[in-house]
Amino acid sequence: MSARSLAACPYGTHRSLEPVGSLPQPAWKLDNIARAYDNEILIGVETLNIDAASFTQMEEAAGGDAAKVARQIEETVAKRGKMHNPVTGSGGVLIGEVLEVGPAHPDYGRTRPGDRVVTLVSLSLTPLHLEEVLKVNEDTDQVDVRGTAVLFASGIYAVLPPDIPERLALAVLDVAGAPAQTARLVRPGDTVLVIGAGGKSGMLCMYEARRRAGVTGRVIGLGHSEASCARARASGFADLVLAGSAQRPLEVMEMVSEATGGRLADVTINCVNVPGTEMASILATREGGTIYFFSMATSFTAAALGAEGIGRDVNMIVGNGYAKGHAAVALNCLRESAVLRRVFEAQFLS
Repeated sequence: MSARSLAACPYGTHRSLEPVGSLPQPAWKLDNIARAYDNEILIGVETLNIDAASFTQMEEAAGGDAAKVARQIEETVAKRGKMHNPVTGSGGVLIGEVLEVGPAHPDYGRTRPGDRVVTLVSLSLTPLHLEEVLKVNEDTDQVDVRGTAVLFASGIYAVLPPDIPERLALAVLDVAGAPAQTARLVRPGDTVLVIGAGGKSGMLCMYEARRRAGVTGRVIGLGHSEASCARARASGFADLVLAGSAQRPLEVMEMVSEATGGRLADVTINCVNVPGTEMASILATREGGTIYFFSMATSFTAAALGAEGIGRDVNMIVGNGYAKGHAAVALNCLRESAVLRRVFEAQFLS
């Protein structure tokens, strides 16, 4: 066994420089040198799909200047060896071509150099080296780059499907956990509230909620902007679309209460990309109901203490971006729904 493979932890601790030996997601800095240990995959990176909370924060800090967003990304990666936004704590995913598969990697022989893949683990734990940021696509949160990245033995990824354009697949797979978790949580007859209904994760969640709640259930979408509400209404997935800010919790509660005859939502899915929406989710959900916080802008301290503070007994689920089969669920949403396909193509392929 080589010295390289002896040092290679399947969870990536061998790449953590600060603190040494820590897990790579909470680590401040990673070793991003473009070499593959025996149980790693080396990828030539072409596009980063920055998660919505992170991109929104950087764009606001840059005053909408794409060049300044690019510099923030370059500086973050140079300092930390990964795209780990120091403000939001979140990352995103990437698309690229496999350059090397280590002989001790679990997929050695199945995944080969030349395969085109999307990573399904966060950029906040992925060793990343950037040679250049080529273009910031502000409408899609996608950034074209030249660089390399490393996947650990435990890192999940998907080989790009031949029937879905790559940028479209990247956008959908970035939020693949949301529709998969929605499919798990929603039961026939449920009233489901989707906050951030007009965004890409919100649209996917409304589609899954509509399927799972069935004809006896109800789907309510909440959008902030006119454009978001229009997309949600045009989809036909929601029985009702409400316009309002999830940062105004009492107003959201009143709207949902009126729409449900005072019962509130059985399941609330929070997909927004701004902070301060925890209490709207809690107040709009019935006693004993379930809230899935998919948003990386969520403060779980605020959610826990906020629910305690108003005496609301609800089940709150952390937005784990991974669920078994989540890539297939998300891609199948596009295959099954012509409406979703059109909406996503208009946004990511135009």
